[in-house]
Amino acid sequence: MAHLLDVCAGHVYLYTPLQTSVHLHHYLSFCCPRKKLFIMKIINKKIAAKKSSVAWLQRQAHDPYVARAQKDGYRARAAYKLVEINEKFRFLKNGQVVVDLGAAPGSWSQYVAREFPKSRVIAMDLLEIKPIPGVEFYMGDFTTDEALEWLNQKCGVVDVVLSDMAPNTTGHQKTDHLRQMVLLEYAWDFARCALKPGGTFVAKSFTGGTTDELLRDIKKHFQSVHHIKPPASRKDSVEMFIVGLGFKND
Repeated sequence: MAHLLDVCAGHVYLYTPLQTSVHLHHYLSFCCPRKKLFIMKIINKKIAAKKSSVAWLQRQAHDPYVARAQKDGYRARAAYKLVEINEKFRFLKNGQVVVDLGAAPGSWSQYVAREFPKSRVIAMDLLEIKPIPGVEFYMGDFTTDEALEWLNQKCGVVDVVLSDMAPNTTGHQKTDHLRQMVLLEYAWDFARCALKPGGTFVAKSFTGGTTDELLRDIKKHFQSVHHIKPPASRKDSVEMFIVGLGFKND
């Protein structure tokens, strides 16, 4: 079953495998410029009756990052996770080749293309993303040979690999953790082959960390590896991010 992900640019998104997004027609969200309000309304009575739906809307309405994303024109509050990670580690620069995996609805790619306009941004997700100036997009499953072949042909060597991919959570902690580790391993396998020396790898993980073997392998290939939960990540979320700096192509 899909889980609600975010409200952004007047739409509600669903959380599906590999963090793809689709519009949810049961919800209506819009801005009221006169009153400077962001208004969300459930128009499906069955969904509206659920306490979880009401609680989710209340959380969105009081979330400063949601309001900030609306004001700044980002498609999702998730943009600020990358903003905050980059503010701490300063790895993004103009003129880089940046790959964004699990990109939908596109806020990470938006941030990179907007703030570093001389960089080349290549994004991938299962579902289509509305065009973003300065971003090349491939709609497909990152775990397939076809998608990897397209990436390899398109980008060659890469300065930064970003992965905000996440599985469709089940609520069973062990299962969710294992699914996340599979996606992390896919992202790392690509990064290890594509990154140029000195490159950066940023990938979503879950609380509980990576497997010892995977973490050892990642640490072996970088000058430094950090775990971070940026302020924009919700406190009740189990997500965290691995940041590998200074790739060593040994």
